[in-house]
Amino acid sequence: MVGDIAKRWKELSGNSKWKDLLDPLDLDLRRYILHYGDMAEVGYVAFNSDRRSKYVGDSCYTKEELFARTGYLKANPFRYEVTKYIYGTSSIRLPECFIINSLSREAWNKESNWLGYIAVATDQGKELLGRRDIVVAWRGTIQLYEWANDFDFPLEPAISVFPKTDPNDPSDPPRIANGWLSLYTTADPRSRFDKTSAQEQVQGELKRLLELYKDEEVTITLTGHSLGAVLSILSATDFLHNEWPKTTTSLQDRLSCVTVFAFGSPRIGDLNFKRLVESLKKLNILRISNVPDLIPRYPVFRFADIGEELQINTLKSEYLKRSLNIKHFHNLEAYLHGVAGTQQNQGEFKLEINRDIALVNKGLDALEDKYLVPDHWWVLENKGMVQRDDGTWMLNGDREKEGEEVEEDEYELP
Repeated sequence: MVGDIAKRWKELSGNSKWKDLLDPLDLDLRRYILHYGDMAEVGYVAFNSDRRSKYVGDSCYTKEELFARTGYLKANPFRYEVTKYIYGTSSIRLPECFIINSLSREAWNKESNWLGYIAVATDQGKELLGRRDIVVAWRGTIQLYEWANDFDFPLEPAISVFPKTDPNDPSDPPRIANGWLSLYTTADPRSRFDKTSAQEQVQGELKRLLELYKDEEVTITLTGHSLGAVLSILSATDFLHNEWPKTTTSLQDRLSCVTVFAFGSPRIGDLNFKRLVESLKKLNILRISNVPDLIPRYPVFRFADIGEELQINTLKSEYLKRSLNIKHFHNLEAYLHGVAGTQQNQGEFKLEINRDIALVNKGLDALEDKYLVPDHWWVLENKGMVQRDDGTWMLNGDREKEGEEVEEDEYELP
């Protein structure tokens, strides 16, 4: 799976805006996209979405065990260490496919949800990747309703993230859907997890890691699917526009680029947001969209597409059932299957990467039955039920008993 990534990482990270790499899709870039897609998939696998659990909305696993327990380690040679979990809340009511709350009166938190993680390449990972890579992986949409019907986030001036620095500037500020802004910028002083916003948590950790590795060549790569894709683009733009100019010249010289791999991303903002993104020369955005998936084309009016686009078409895969189910088109594992086999305009579907087709059915019933892979096969052992010392069973067990330390929010930007 490694290929020549260590030698080609600059062009694979988009420093030439992926010129001549997308059609036909370069083999190393195909591997590269799958790598970051797998890191985004970790967020789905780790997320506790069972409303009966008092830990719903959190990660099922600690930072130390996250990669091992989600299947990432055996399938991926690139090694990272998780340094930070990201938590968030919202000041406006969001559909349950974005933020989920527990039915339990003993819920770990009534308002917050785990939104993803930040990880940095280990020395072993650095050797295979060619540089020290910092990854921000945002967790995606929890469950796909016909959520376009629930999605009614009007555009609003994004001055909370992109304030005007010149009071005499007559231009309009960028406008972003208010649901995205709320989830990214809302803090909850009562919470032990997001006393500061997701924005502050991410930007604070990025600055800390850049200072820690100030003598090395570093990249920042953000990845996510659906909701996670939106937050990846927003946080990358925020960092380069607001935090990057405050860093020292030496740090600026060591950071090669900030790259976003956005899978199935809905549109985020207006034309002014697009112009802001395009003004940031170190920012590279590759949106991966599936032709039959409607989500990347939504919302329709007053929103603008940003970055470069790689189109796949899972309808061409002979491994998948013929279906009109939107879940089959928008699911992240279906996307990664599409990346592994897409031929763009060169022909039909052909797996160029030996990616296990069984992964498609982790959360779907999409594979042809002849492949003998059960549907929706990824579940927690015993569906999260844990046997106690007295022989009785309870959901999720007792975390403190297992020695898990709760990570509290600790960052605050000036």
